[in-house]
Amino acid sequence: MGRQLKGLLYFFITDIRYSLLIFWTILLSILVVSLAFAYFLMDVENGMMTFSLTVPMYIYCGILGFLTVKESIPFSIKMGATRKSVFISLGIFFLAISLFMGTAASILQEIVKVLAEMTGVDTFSFLHLAYFVDNTWYTRILIDTSIMFFFLALMFVVGLLFFKYGLAGGGSFLGVLVVLLLIGIAKGWIVDFFINLFSEIDLAFFYQMLGLGIVVYCVSFLFLRRITTVKVK
Repeated sequence: MGRQLKGLLYFFITDIRYSLLIFWTILLSILVVSLAFAYFLMDVENGMMTFSLTVPMYIYCGILGFLTVKESIPFSIKMGATRKSVFISLGIFFLAISLFMGTAASILQEIVKVLAEMTGVDTFSFLHLAYFVDNTWYTRILIDTSIMFFFLALMFVVGLLFFKYGLAGGGSFLGVLVVLLLIGIAKGWIVDFFINLFSEIDLAFFYQMLGLGIVVYCVSFLFLRRITTVKVK
């Protein structure tokens, strides 16, 4: 199993390398443009430019988790990998990519902060959930890793549902979620939940979110253990 895990991890990393390069190129380009706008806003009264590094990362991880089912699992099985090896290696890969992205974002934010202070640009700031708790590099990494791993695991399960049960099965699942969401909004549960969340949020919540992500990923094995290379339409 050890060789299979190493081979699968190498495959997952090389397979994502191109899309990751494109993603970071676009994100850094947008960041540079935002910093340029912030520089010109120095002459504008109350001018301020805010930017979020992490929201695009969350979206990217959600898409990656979904597409992994279609692009990586059939190829891995065809190459002779066992379902257990695929499950373990993908779990390690998801956790590693979440930690890498979270660490890179935190380091980049510190670099931009130092450069802004050196050049006197005070019209630029980052948006991050860490501002609701303790805005340090450690808390940013923890928060981003937890959220990205959760999105990877959740969308991976959704991708498995679509792969195994087709559009009808996956669509039914999403339909139920949408109905529950609409009921929650109508009843005010969703609004109250987020109000209470952001008023009482602490680091323990993100540890719990990471744990929930691990549980969701473990659930994926129920669908993965008997998966085939044939996608149901």
